[in-house]
Amino acid sequence: MTDIAARISDLVDAAFADEVAMVAALVKCPSDNPPGDCAAHAEVTAKELEARGFAVERHPVPEAVVRANGMISATNLITRSVFGTGGPVIALNAHGDVVPPGEGWTCDPYGAEIRDGWMYGRGVAVSKCDFATYAFAIQALRKAGVPLNGTLEIHGTWDEEAGGEIGPKWLLDEGLSKPTHAVAASFSYAVVDAHNGCLHLEIVVEGKSAHAAIPYTGIDALEAATGVLNGLYAFRKSLAQKVSATPGIGSPQLTVGLIEGGINTNVVPDKVKLRLDRRMIPEENPEAVEAELRGVIEGAMKAYPAARVTVNRILLARPLAPLPGSEKLTEALCRRASEVFGEPIGIKGLPLYTDARHYAEAGVPIVLYGAGPRSITEANAHRADERLPLEDLRKATKVVALALADLMG
Repeated sequence: MTDIAARISDLVDAAFADEVAMVAALVKCPSDNPPGDCAAHAEVTAKELEARGFAVERHPVPEAVVRANGMISATNLITRSVFGTGGPVIALNAHGDVVPPGEGWTCDPYGAEIRDGWMYGRGVAVSKCDFATYAFAIQALRKAGVPLNGTLEIHGTWDEEAGGEIGPKWLLDEGLSKPTHAVAASFSYAVVDAHNGCLHLEIVVEGKSAHAAIPYTGIDALEAATGVLNGLYAFRKSLAQKVSATPGIGSPQLTVGLIEGGINTNVVPDKVKLRLDRRMIPEENPEAVEAELRGVIEGAMKAYPAARVTVNRILLARPLAPLPGSEKLTEALCRRASEVFGEPIGIKGLPLYTDARHYAEAGVPIVLYGAGPRSITEANAHRADERLPLEDLRKATKVVALALADLMG
């Protein structure tokens, strides 16, 4: 390790207790989405950053925009740390909103309890920890006195669980930030440069109600919806034949996750709603995927000509694929992570979708890297007893600091 790298590493170690305290403060403030009343958590985050020497810009999202996104309140944050002159502008994005805790916890979801070197709490791994990862990486670079050129921005957003439209996308669309590169929150044992996209469709099948004693006088919406389900499940089997070339992605997936309908036990159902989730690999075209699904649904409905079907798009999250320039990020992060963790850290994809896609869609090369264990399963992400190994937080902070020094040096 060079003298500069050793100095940066020592500075991260010296501030680590304070870094853990910051993560705990963010976990202890609830920011469940839904319901999405997240402005209070943004303010807590802003004060935590300000207490550590960051000038924080607060950018409240207009109430009408927030409500249209299905949330109650949201404020986005930007910090800007300038080193030297010129150089890249690198955005570091973490989101503070979290899924509700649910049942089955063995500790307080908002307690930030530490057990055997792991901190437990909702959002501790996804992704409240990376506010601290990025802040303390920047702090170490400031104190190291290394000659660097570039600007490091922390982008704090609070709508990842709702799609990111009023978080990263809003910041970029409003021209509040114009990064040349970006890094988004993730886990420590791989650099992610690709992930799946996601399409949500609502399928509404309409018939005509009738008394159960004379069902032939009605049009059974549930019968037609069952035909649609059978068609979708038959189609789903074909998806296994497609496999992404990106390690970690696998095949496309299709899930019908919600069914709603009917009036009463003794009434022919007049309306049934289905909600469908279709995960898309990076090689797929979202418009073609949606057209194919609509074709499957319309084909199934031909057996029920008296019923009607309407298909509405609820969400379209495009897949993430590497952009030119992202290789600089992956090279620096993989090399430094391999050094710090003492094992090969490579590139992979994720079978889920993240806010990183908004940067990519704006033409900003982006990868995902941050603090966390080897997998979302090990972290209990979105499950009871979500947890973060604190040693991974320490090491990931060193990795980010060293990689940023390389990129700006």
